[in-house]
Amino acid sequence: MRNGARATRRQDAPTSRPAGRNGAATLTALVATILLALCAVLGAAGPGAAADGDGLIKVYVVKSPAQNGGTTDTLGSIAASTLGDPGRSDDIFTLNRGLAQPDGGALNNPADPLVPGWILRLPDDASGPDVQLAKEAGNQDSTAPGTGSGQAQNGTGRTQNGTGQAQNSTGGTAATDSGALVFPLAAVLAVAGAFLLALVTAGIVGRRRVARAARALAGWFRALGEPARRRRRRRQRRALAGRFASDTESVRRAYGVLEEFGGSGGREGTAVHAVRVDRAGVTAWLAVPDTASDPWKKLDGTRWRRAGTWPGGGLGESTAARSADPSACLVRVGTDDEGEPVFVDLSRLDGILSVTGDRAVSHDVVRGLLDEIARTRPDVPVTQLVGADGGSPFAVPPELTTRPADGAVRAVSPREGRAATGRGTVRAGAVRRPLKGLVVVSGAPAGREAAELLDLCGPGGAGWTALVCGEVGGAHWRWHAAAGGTVEIPVLGVRLTVPA
Repeated sequence: MRNGARATRRQDAPTSRPAGRNGAATLTALVATILLALCAVLGAAGPGAAADGDGLIKVYVVKSPAQNGGTTDTLGSIAASTLGDPGRSDDIFTLNRGLAQPDGGALNNPADPLVPGWILRLPDDASGPDVQLAKEAGNQDSTAPGTGSGQAQNGTGRTQNGTGQAQNSTGGTAATDSGALVFPLAAVLAVAGAFLLALVTAGIVGRRRVARAARALAGWFRALGEPARRRRRRRQRRALAGRFASDTESVRRAYGVLEEFGGSGGREGTAVHAVRVDRAGVTAWLAVPDTASDPWKKLDGTRWRRAGTWPGGGLGESTAARSADPSACLVRVGTDDEGEPVFVDLSRLDGILSVTGDRAVSHDVVRGLLDEIARTRPDVPVTQLVGADGGSPFAVPPELTTRPADGAVRAVSPREGRAATGRGTVRAGAVRRPLKGLVVVSGAPAGREAAELLDLCGPGGAGWTALVCGEVGGAHWRWHAAAGGTVEIPVLGVRLTVPA
């Protein structure tokens, strides 16, 4: 009987394994069928959703001076607030030339005054709180210059009504404006039913596969909207670059903070490592042992806050730095979560900045720093080195003087910077370096490039400052770039969105 029992168990045991494999095969086939059904539903829903959004256009409703803080709207101011560039006013004029407005008037010349209540069409890349969505009405040929004004006026009136609908139903149009997919109700119900069916079946066949399937489906749905999110972030970062190019007020206020903490009467000033400027006041990053007097208030261990604006100026009408401290070199790295610019003082860098992480974003970081230096320190010489990975060189702004690497090393006096000793680029205490010259490296240096970098920026070297897209051993500052267009600065504890 024992032999018979063992024989029975040996015969029965293998039969359970094919059942498990059959169950896995059944689950795989079911998931594949559901995915095919989802693709079919989404394919059917896609054209309809696209058709629903074809009639939407972006518009701007001209404000009266009372609504606009006493300022009269112009094409330049509208282009600055919606496109980030006042020079694109011609684009807005081209879209609206000759179009009849609700009061019967029309914009026929870029210098024509804008009447409050006029509805101006905007380019597709317009963004901002003043941009509204309107439903396109009538044939666009009827609104072209030289056509019947009656049709144009009627079309404009319907556009204005569409704008009102867009204002009252922001949630419904925001999804279309952001580029995300819009599903009809039938498609949503079909997707929800298929998803629930998949969960129930997976729970019957194997409960441990439920979480894995749910994560895969969630990741798949996230991937659908990622291209639109990536394009939107890129547009916002390009607009940020235009904002930095035209904004000199924040630069003046940042240098004003350095003036406040600068020494006087032989007294040594307080070191300011970074500055954040906003409409309500300024924030300064100081060293831990340093303090500030009233009206400055301490926020945490290193940050100090002062409300209000600075009455003086660190800059004139130009953007060239005129701080009382000739060593200071403030540059905007990017904006924080609230959209306010954050400056760092490159004279506190003391050698090498290593920007690691996403290659494209790290290049944007260094390129943005070069643009900032070109605006405030146009006399700084720049030399380029190619990293071991052969990254593409940077386009140096024409305001900066470019030198070859060998020439830059020979041009430096052999006595400069010889007080420091030791190997590598980190010393027991960091020292302040005026910005004598810049070395930009498009990748991690190795071999000859590493030796040249040490000659120019290392201890006992020329005292230049290096901006490297890649890992550098012993770099005094280390930043990390993320694929979403942000850079993390650990020494300040901030994550900033960088211009593109």
